[in-house]
Amino acid sequence: MTRTDIPADIEHRVRIAARHRCGYCLSPQHLVMARLEIEHIIPLARGGSNDETNLWLACPLCNGHKSAKVDAVDPASSVRVPLFNPRTQLWHEHFAWTDDGLRIEGLTPIGRATVVALHLSDDPDAVIVRSYWVLAGWHPPTD
Repeated sequence: MTRTDIPADIEHRVRIAARHRCGYCLSPQHLVMARLEIEHIIPLARGGSNDETNLWLACPLCNGHKSAKVDAVDPASSVRVPLFNPRTQLWHEHFAWTDDGLRIEGLTPIGRATVVALHLSDDPDAVIVRSYWVLAGWHPPTD
């Protein structure tokens, strides 16, 4: 099954459910210069499907870093854990913004492993862009 097999009505529902923002870094579509991508929580390469329950939105940076990953090592415990699932888990239970709003901190093993695996806090492009969003008063998200 390929990415092109996702029907337009399912893509539309996923975009609405995700509130038009990346499930990992929370970048909103209206501030991202590229179209947010339909992301496979369990990648097709790992046996995932195009079923709506396996789809969410991700910005190109997060989706590129995630690639075919489904798990990663928590740097605090050295235990391999599943990556954050934006469809079934709450962002604020696993992550928080640093005081300056530029970086994401993991609060749980899943959050910490996801921050490292997806480079949520160390991708230089993301940090620079967020700094401008902070200056404009658009970031970090409050909900």
